[in-house]
Order: sequence, then structure tokens, then C-alpha cells
Amino acid sequence: MGQWVIYATGRRERPVDVHRKRADRPSLPSRDAHCPFCHGHEAAVPEIVMELPARDPKYWQTRVVRNKYPVLVPETSVQEDQEGIYRAMTGYGRNEVIIETPAHNVDIAAMSPEQVRAIIETYHKRYVDIYAADENIQCIIIFRNRGERAGTSLMHPHSQLVASAFVPGCIRVQERRAKEYFEQEKSCVFCDIIGFERKSRKRVVFENESFIAFVPFAAEVPFQVWILPKGHQSDFAKISDQEKTDLAGTLRDVLRRLDEQVQGPDYNYIVKSFAKQNRSAPYLHWYVEVRPRLVTAAGFEIGSGVHVNHSIPEEDAEILREA
Repeated sequence: MGQWVIYATGRRERPVDVHRKRADRPSLPSRDAHCPFCHGHEAAVPEIVMELPARDPKYWQTRVVRNKYPVLVPETSVQEDQEGIYRAMTGYGRNEVIIETPAHNVDIAAMSPEQVRAIIETYHKRYVDIYAADENIQCIIIFRNRGERAGTSLMHPHSQLVASAFVPGCIRVQERRAKEYFEQEKSCVFCDIIGFERKSRKRVVFENESFIAFVPFAAEVPFQVWILPKGHQSDFAKISDQEKTDLAGTLRDVLRRLDEQVQGPDYNYIVKSFAKQNRSAPYLHWYVEVRPRLVTAAGFEIGSGVHVNHSIPEEDAEILREA
């Protein structure tokens, strides 16, 4: 929101030719003897925080562990310091890994609907439990990196959660822009976007009872997709059981379309919820952003903050709808 995007279509021939280049993904075994996330390697992870059990009591559906190399840790206090004009803070927070399946070689797009539903259930439980247990946490980011270009370090299917004692600047900016829109228009900007996209249909990729997935009007990268709850919902904590099932179906569908039509790109997806203090704000609306890593930001993008997209959103959406 509030960002300009340049569409430089002259830099590519056709969207299909440029973007349908399969990522080089090695064939993986169902269990890797050296992978700490595989079943039976419990001694290789620092601490098991929670598990969703499987039908067979010897196994599990999802498992949450503390990150062995965390960006933030709870073994410190929340302290702020001032050094001249600079402000500093201790690295308090939590960093957890959500192991999505015991199988080493099954990605979300190839999972059953029930398995993806278990992943969403795990996200929700950790999100709710951390806020309830730790009053110092001000913001929780849940994300998934797939592939080297997206920042993954282990091939076993997994997501991460980072809970911080501060609110990241980009989230503050998005909250401020949403609030400004609400004050001017007396409505939620995300709800208005949903209404326009459902009427237009040009950028819609998938829709079910609870969620809509579409390529944003000002998509910053090729084949970027937003997944939003169709009913106004400011906080991911408020998702219902049926909506968990519908979100799982939508996310699985979008990732399968990317794998089929864009040949399995590296990507990040992020559950975009907002600051703890604003979780009930009428102008906020959580969503999931899927961001393929097909292009690399260069000097102009870094210097200006303006993204250059070689694809047209309507064309990207049409390609994904064809799946």
C-alpha cells in the first residue's frame, strides 16, 4: 500500500518463457540420516516445544522446536539503551522452527489437505500461546522460506516463527497507511481491495468460502499472490476452525499452481499480522503474502525503494488460473 511499482515489460519476451524455468531441486529421500528434523533425530534439536500427534502414536504430524541458531532469545531481559542519538535494545524474543512433516521430501504443494491443515493449526496455536504466555512480545511473524534464493538452509519442509519485543518498521508503516485510509474512507482498505478484486476478477487466482487469492494490483515481483480472509478479521488469532481448513486449501492450491505453471520457484510466504497493541484495530486485516524469488533487486530498487516488475499482474493471474 502506498508504494509505486514500475512495470518494465520490455525487459522480458513473454511471461511464460521468462518465468517457466524449473528450479534445480535435487531428488530427496523420505528420510535423511543427517537431517535433524527427520523422525527419530530428536537428540539433534535443542528443545521440542510442541507436537501435533499423528494417528500412529509412534509418529507426529507437525513438531515445533527452538531454533538452534536463533535471531532472538528469551534468556535475557527487555532493556533499552540510548547512545547519543542512537537507540538500542537487548535481543529479546523467540525463534521457533515448525517442522511441517516427518517426511524429508514432501513439500506443501504435494501434501494432503489434512497435513496442510495441521500446519495452519500449529501456526495458530503457537501464535496464540506465545502472546498469552509472554507479555513482552509485541509482534509475531510466521514465515516459510523455500529454496536457496529464499534463504532456506535445510531441505526438510519447515517454517519459522519470530516473536519480538519491538514492532518492525515496515509493519508500523503499513498500519499507519491502513489507518489513514480508514480515517478518510471510513472503511478497511483490505476489505475494499477484496470487494474490488472480486468484482473485477482480472487478478483473482483462487477463491473458496472463506478466502480469496489474487495477484495484487501493484505486484512488486512476478507472480506475487495475496491470500486474504473475505470476512473482516484484524488478527490471525481470530481464525475459526473452518477458516483454518479453508486457508489450508487456498495456500495448497496457490503453491500447486506456482509449481505447475511457474515450474517450482523458490519463494517466501509470510503470515502478515500486526502489532499486539493494534490487534483489534478496525482498519487492519491480516493476510498471507506469497512472494516468489524469480528476480533480484538491483541498484535502482535499492536506491529508490521502487520495485521494477517485468510481469503484468493480470497476465500472471491468468497463467496461474490455467493450472
